Amino acid sequence: MKLKKKFKMILFFLLLIVLGLVGYLFYQKYKPAPEAEEVKVIHQMEKYGYSLKENKTKEYKKMYKELETILNEKEVDEEAYVKKIAEMFIYDFYSLNDKTAKTDIGGVDFIYSGILENVLQNAQNTYYKYIENNIYENRKQSLPVVSDIEITSVKQEAFAYADKNDEKAYIVDATWSYTDSQFSEYQRKATLVFIHEDQKLSLVELQ
Repeated sequence: MKLKKKFKMILFFLLLIVLGLVGYLFYQKYKPAPEAEEVKVIHQMEKYGYSLKENKTKEYKKMYKELETILNEKEVDEEAYVKKIAEMFIYDFYSLNDKTAKTDIGGVDFIYSGILENVLQNAQNTYYKYIENNIYENRKQSLPVVSDIEITSVKQEAFAYADKNDEKAYIVDATWSYTDSQFSEYQRKATLVFIHEDQKLSLVELQ
């Protein structure tokens, strides 16, 4: 009888161990993905809706400061302004190495509000689609970083978009490269169209 009781006890403990192991494996497989902590904003230009987050690269922070200087002038030089935001958009949108996930889209501060949702959706389904999650900063994936941006042309002309008609829109041509030659086949030139949206210039088309 004692042997039978011992055997039952052993079976009971073995069953508990198996159930615990199955439960742990199930949890590991189906547990919700960790959420990224909200990144701290360290500076804002409230009049224009631009913000600088603490996780931005040294290069982007430098460009942000240059933009702030341009916009703090008594009379804003619009050509200098549009050149700088074109440069910042290209750097932030096409550089993927500092992005935490495919939903972390760069350059959103500079996009026209009327197309923002479409741009975010398209970016997640195309250029940003295969970015691996880097919430724990342990990603091994090799991703592009933009370098040497050159604004090759800036001109003003009338541009109509939906119900918006801007007689003095800016058409900006730009080229750029990447820090690593393995990304040399990636997009390296574009035409960007900026229109006036209240007091700021906003990107409405990217070719």
